[in-house]
Amino acid sequence: MSSSYAPTHGPEQSGRALGDPVRHPSGAPSPVLTKRAFVLILMTLLVPGSAQTVAGSRRLGRAALRVTFTVWALALLAVLLLLVSRSTLINLLTGTVPSLLLVLGLACLAIGWAALFLNTLRLIRPGTLAPRIRPAVVLTLVLAMILSSGSLGYAAYLLNVSRNAIGSIFSGSGPTLEPSEGRYNFLMMGGDAGADRTGRRPDSLSVISVDAKTGSTAIISVPRNLQNAQFSAESPMRQVYPDGYNCGDECLINAINTEVTNQHQDLYPGVADPGAQATLEAVSGTLGIKVQAYVLVDMDGFSKLIDAMGGIRIKAGGWVPISGPMVDEANGIHGMPDGWIPAGDQTLDGFHALWYGRSREFVDDYARIQRQQCVQQAMLKQLDPATLLAKFEDIAKAGTKVVESNISSGQLGSFVDLAMKAKGQDVSRLTIGPPDFDAAFSTTPDFGVIHARVAKLLASPSAGAAAATDDAVLQPGTAAGPVSAAGPVPATDPPPAPSDFTPVTTTPDGEQITEEMLNQFKRNGDEQSIRDLVATNGQCAPL
Repeated sequence: MSSSYAPTHGPEQSGRALGDPVRHPSGAPSPVLTKRAFVLILMTLLVPGSAQTVAGSRRLGRAALRVTFTVWALALLAVLLLLVSRSTLINLLTGTVPSLLLVLGLACLAIGWAALFLNTLRLIRPGTLAPRIRPAVVLTLVLAMILSSGSLGYAAYLLNVSRNAIGSIFSGSGPTLEPSEGRYNFLMMGGDAGADRTGRRPDSLSVISVDAKTGSTAIISVPRNLQNAQFSAESPMRQVYPDGYNCGDECLINAINTEVTNQHQDLYPGVADPGAQATLEAVSGTLGIKVQAYVLVDMDGFSKLIDAMGGIRIKAGGWVPISGPMVDEANGIHGMPDGWIPAGDQTLDGFHALWYGRSREFVDDYARIQRQQCVQQAMLKQLDPATLLAKFEDIAKAGTKVVESNISSGQLGSFVDLAMKAKGQDVSRLTIGPPDFDAAFSTTPDFGVIHARVAKLLASPSAGAAAATDDAVLQPGTAAGPVSAAGPVPATDPPPAPSDFTPVTTTPDGEQITEEMLNQFKRNGDEQSIRDLVATNGQCAPL
């Protein structure tokens, strides 16, 4: 081979810079150029800056490599922190300043990586490639740029969405919450705050109690019409109601929020929402536990959150009405239902899940509470990492519909870590009323009995499972045995597990229950027949 094609000197002496393309003697593109093009793209994808170091500006390449190795080191540190202290990592990622710096950093990396790919395209010199190869090389480079730079840019966008949602929902600062007797207790309040309402009366009150070490979870539901609620010892409202919230039939536990907001704000100087705080204190005293934090969810936000999740899946024990307009306010009588949610396996969107959890027509309030617990369980069960990642943006935006919370954003990491521990574990349930207490349960109950039942529920996961069906501790003066949706159950026969039931889809004569059948009973004024057929609609289990 002639020395003109195989120089013995370095590239500088031969007039060819390092990385310059090699051509055949005829001047036609060499197959080496094609291989070189794909190698440079792969180098830029896997080790940003390496292609420039080999075939382009070494100064640019070295600077890019320093950034690359720094990012790798930080990523390795994050992985180690994830293994050693997951909550610390989450707190760093959700903190106001660190999250802003991370968003900016990811955006800069995305732009810089894209610039390196464009520089790599210049180094490839598509004009030197065979015409049929050029589109494949350019397409490969574009796909690699989208995979790398585009992913970083999208990650920055999602992190910014998350940052804005966290700032909207949670307080930027606040006292660190400590577990009480080894548990974190969160009060979940759901209600409408529409223009037609005076104040805000929660339609549902539930405490989610989580073991601080194991993540074992229990849901305790408090009926909204409970009377004589006991304020905790440290509550300022004990000055007003030392013997409990006992001003008559109007003093239901869900009225505390409105009364304190309108009349007793002076008792809570510096508190962002005195009504919500007072309700938290009333639930604490009523259950005999310390509830550390609250989250107040607007019903419209609740519906949007479930839609963002893609709906929830449940097994419904009986038909549930979507109530029509109220025609008799004094007696609580509605007109024709706007629709029905059938018994059996169902996937509910936000609208139907909202009605499933709030409807109480034809049944008592305790059936509604059971359905609310079931909806909460279904949300906890189905909000898995895959759903969260796939629908993150919609879920984050829907989350801003949470009216408020007194949880500090600085402690989110600990609670997210706790939620991950709770994932997949069975959830114990207790209702302060039927079916976990006797049908004669009073709305002004014996609070000592309630405290005993709650203490037993939270004693341990195994005790928690038993406490919800235990019949040994009952309200004095009531009959023995719990009450299921189908009627009284003898004390010797404990009720079935929450998921161990058969949905009622037929009449006692075996005729299929239909929406038209139920509506016809309503048109005929035969509401008792409807009550008989939907009596089991409090039974529910997440799928």
